[in-house]
Amino acid sequence: MARSDSVLGLIGNTPMVDVSALSPNPSARILLKLEGQNPGGSVKDRIALSMIETAEKDGTLSPGQTVLEPSSGNTGIGLAMVCRVKGYPLKIVLPENVSVERRQLLEIFGAEIIQSPGSEGSNGAVRMAQRLAEEHADWAFLYQYGNPANPRAHYEGTGPEIWRDCPDITHFVAGLGTSGTLMGVGRFLKEKRDSIQLWAVEPPAGEIVDGLRSLDDGYIPPIFIDSGGAELLDRKVIIRPLESIEWVRKLIDVGIFAGISTGACMAGAARCAEQVDDAVIVALSPDGGWKYLSTGAWTDPIDEVVERAKRIIYF
Repeated sequence: MARSDSVLGLIGNTPMVDVSALSPNPSARILLKLEGQNPGGSVKDRIALSMIETAEKDGTLSPGQTVLEPSSGNTGIGLAMVCRVKGYPLKIVLPENVSVERRQLLEIFGAEIIQSPGSEGSNGAVRMAQRLAEEHADWAFLYQYGNPANPRAHYEGTGPEIWRDCPDITHFVAGLGTSGTLMGVGRFLKEKRDSIQLWAVEPPAGEIVDGLRSLDDGYIPPIFIDSGGAELLDRKVIIRPLESIEWVRKLIDVGIFAGISTGACMAGAARCAEQVDDAVIVALSPDGGWKYLSTGAWTDPIDEVVERAKRIIYF
C-alpha cells in the first residue's frame, strides 16, 4: 500500500464500482465513482486543495492569512481540513439550518462559523460572504462558484481517473451544484472522445435536493458561464427529493452507504439507462452516508424524510 507524507496526498484516486445490478436496462451498465473515499469525506476535498494551492502560488493567500468561503457543507468541511493542516484560519458562512453533522465537523476542524439566514439557503450564504469580502480586504475570498481552480481540479484529476478506469464510458452523470465537476470532467472527457454525453442532475426550480441547485432559481455560477456550460452539457435531468431518497435506499441493496446527492445522481443515471441501449454510464457519488444519519433517510417513513429536507439543509 502506498504511503503519503500528508493526509492531503490522499485526496483523489477514488475507487469506482459497478452497480449495474440496479440498472433498469440490462444492456446499460452503471458505474459509481465513490468520492466519499476522500479523506474529508467528499468530492469537495479536490476543489478545496486546488483553490488553496492555487491561491498560494499566485500570491492571493499568504501564510497565516484568514480564508473566507460560503458553504452549506462539504466544501466548507474540505477547506476546514486543508486549512487545519496548512495553518490558515477559516471563516465559513453557513446557513443557520444546516444539519448538525455539518456544523460539528466544521467546528472539529477549527473553522469559525458565520451564520446566514436559513430561509435564503446557499444563495444567501454566497451574498453574505461577498459582502464580508468587500468589508475585509485582508481576508482571502476563494469563492468556489467563480474560481477556475474548481473545474481545473476535475479536469486534471477526476476526469483523467474516470478515463483511466473506464475508457469505454459513453455517458457521465453528475449533480449540478457549483458546476465545477461537470465542467471539468466534461471538458476532459469530450476532448478524449466528443461522443461522450454529459447529463446534469438538478432539482425542480424552488425545490431542494441536497447539494444540487436549479439554474432556474436565479443564480448561475460564473464558472458555468465561463466554461461554456450551456454548450458543454448534452442534457439536464430533473430529480425530485423523493427520487433521491428512494435511490439512496436502493444503493443499500448493493452495499453502498451514500449521501442523498448520490441518490439524485443514481436516479439520473437510471433515467439515462432507461433511454439508451448499450451504454456505459459513470455516475458520481459526491459523498458517503455518514453525514446524513440525522435525516433518517434510511430508517424513517419516506414522506417524513422528504418533508424534513424542506426545513434542514443536509449537504
